[in-house]
Amino acid sequence: MLPEHSRSRLTKLVESGDVLVEGKAQKPSFALKPGMEVTLDEPGPSEVHDLTPADIPLEVLYEDDDLLVVNKPRGLAAHPAASLKEPSLVNALLARNTSLSQTAGAFRPGIVHRLDKETTGLMVVAKTDQAHVLLAKQMESKTAERRYFAVVWGDIEQERFKVEAPIARNKHNRLLMGVDPGGKPAVTHIKRLKRMSQGTLVAARLETGRTHQIRVHLSAVGHPVLGDRLYASRESGTGALQLHAGYLAFDHPADGRRVAIYAEPDSEFWGTPYVSRRDLEEF
Repeated sequence: MLPEHSRSRLTKLVESGDVLVEGKAQKPSFALKPGMEVTLDEPGPSEVHDLTPADIPLEVLYEDDDLLVVNKPRGLAAHPAASLKEPSLVNALLARNTSLSQTAGAFRPGIVHRLDKETTGLMVVAKTDQAHVLLAKQMESKTAERRYFAVVWGDIEQERFKVEAPIARNKHNRLLMGVDPGGKPAVTHIKRLKRMSQGTLVAARLETGRTHQIRVHLSAVGHPVLGDRLYASRESGTGALQLHAGYLAFDHPADGRRVAIYAEPDSEFWGTPYVSRRDLEEF
């Protein structure tokens, strides 16, 4: 009944208690039954996102008529947001005069999946709606592969382990996610690569794609990503975030061939001298 407002905005209105069921605020997971009365004051206009093209250099590692793969630099958000004052990857893509899919919404053209602002690495961008839908299905079904390098706090004893813990948004601080029994299932595989003076260099492979998943899971097992201002301690949360999406593989939406891309971390990543494509490709 409110097509002019995004699903995410309406969800926030439910979470903030502005949507009432039988006169009472309920959680988004509340199960409605026939005959219940749902009330909501008419929401104000949605905040306008800045879609001004921005001439920001991008490292494009693969491109064709259907998609492109970009190595996102540190400090660049994936898409505009009301709280974002500077240009995003979307603004940089718009400056290339490249056609972008509209499936994800007007302020996220082309964005199939995202990386956190301070995380570097590979993102696939869809140029057509058809490519977007097929790529998104691969992300959801886990046939697309996303693998990361990270330098974490402390010495990890196990060579390989799996973190399987549900993740939900923090009830008191919407900027934070956390392990929560009532959250969505989340699975991360970890492989130790090298013990370093700063911490431990690891590879991480996602089975699911929850917000901040690697950062939350590693923090939960006592080895937060170094430079993580949200989930690490004051001692280990300074400096550049030591997380890089180095490997991305998917079936091309046009012809089904497997596309696999590798990108080495930047100079601010402490483990760069010790990593290789094989570390992620064979994980």
